[in-house]
Amino acid sequence: MYRKNIKWIAAVLAAVLVTGGAATIHAGTVATEKPMAGINLSLDKYSDAVLAEQEKEETAEKNMEVTAEQVSVKNTSTTVSKETTDSSDKKTTKKKDSHLKLNLKYDRLGVADVDSYLNVRNKPGESAKVIGKMTKHSGCNIYTINKGWAKIVSGKVKGYVKASYLAKDHEAEELAKKIANLRISVNTETLNVRYLPSTDAGIYDQISEEDEYDIYKKNLTKSWLKNYIAKNCKKSDLKNINTGKMYNNLKNWMCISIDNEKAFVSKDFVKVTFNLDRAVSIKSSGIASKTSSDNSSSSSLSSMVNYAMQFLGNPYVWGGTSLTNGTDCSGFVMRIYEHFGYSLPRTSAAQAGATRTVSSGDVRPGDLFFYGSGGVSHVAMYIGNGQIIHASNPRTGIKISSAYYRTPIKIGRVIS
Repeated sequence: MYRKNIKWIAAVLAAVLVTGGAATIHAGTVATEKPMAGINLSLDKYSDAVLAEQEKEETAEKNMEVTAEQVSVKNTSTTVSKETTDSSDKKTTKKKDSHLKLNLKYDRLGVADVDSYLNVRNKPGESAKVIGKMTKHSGCNIYTINKGWAKIVSGKVKGYVKASYLAKDHEAEELAKKIANLRISVNTETLNVRYLPSTDAGIYDQISEEDEYDIYKKNLTKSWLKNYIAKNCKKSDLKNINTGKMYNNLKNWMCISIDNEKAFVSKDFVKVTFNLDRAVSIKSSGIASKTSSDNSSSSSLSSMVNYAMQFLGNPYVWGGTSLTNGTDCSGFVMRIYEHFGYSLPRTSAAQAGATRTVSSGDVRPGDLFFYGSGGVSHVAMYIGNGQIIHASNPRTGIKISSAYYRTPIKIGRVIS
């Protein structure tokens, strides 16, 4: 059962050292944080205790279902077996992790204690170049603190931040307990995400190894899934699914969040971690890059990306259009373009219809990426070098992701 008090379990242990964060495109190309000895061993013991409590509660929930299942099994020949995942749910299989690694220790945790974001600079000093941004509650490893500046590494960004804006030591650990998140990373190049926890279910979307995804429900139970189906599915959604087999194999599936939507993945092809967000590199965002032979157009697009980046870390509000107080995905894109004199429709689907389709090979900053299952339901703005900025969900707010963290339905252009 997904509970608030498990969210921090390995925040201090994995927050600053899990490679391939939300804004990372090629996980192996840049040096990242390294494990270091130091943090109190009691954190490991606490992790074990909380995991044990979680398993105990989930077992109790499952036991409530046993009586009904025992009655029905007398008249059936259903065999309970381990889920064998259809090979169609992956394209390139990699070695999978069978357990959480909770015994790593790190030197010194820092957490960005800011409202929106904290600039990471290449040298200590207010005039030094900004090379990255840590959004609210992003984690980092602190190397040293000198004259008010902390030398840190967060994800693939290594530089300096104002130490006064970091929660440190015990304060950071206490904050991490409240805000770390249970997530998955994909162990295959591309993974099919299903409407329901069965390889017979329709494909909801495809996700990639280039990003991380929040877990909505790690351990599924029959009662929970029945309630989910009653609220979210039609009878036709179950037409080709062997429901008996599906319920018997729930232990091999989990429910994840993609932006503000829910879907299911096989545990065979994902790795589970508890961690904090990490810094995003400004260098890799392509803000200053030339995007067209037309210098005027290039300057406009660069200014648009710079403007959008100002709102990184601001809140997501469904139905909202305020870049500071809260907006949803289409409201965010609409307001960014509005600032530069362009009028876009209010919804993501309407925005898709109002833009000219371009190929992935011709994409440039300012283009819009549209996502969804069976129709457009999410939109983001491309900022260069394989990255997008978007109002994702209530937890992350406005964030940067890989442009292909899920499969885009369309790439649209507003500015010719």
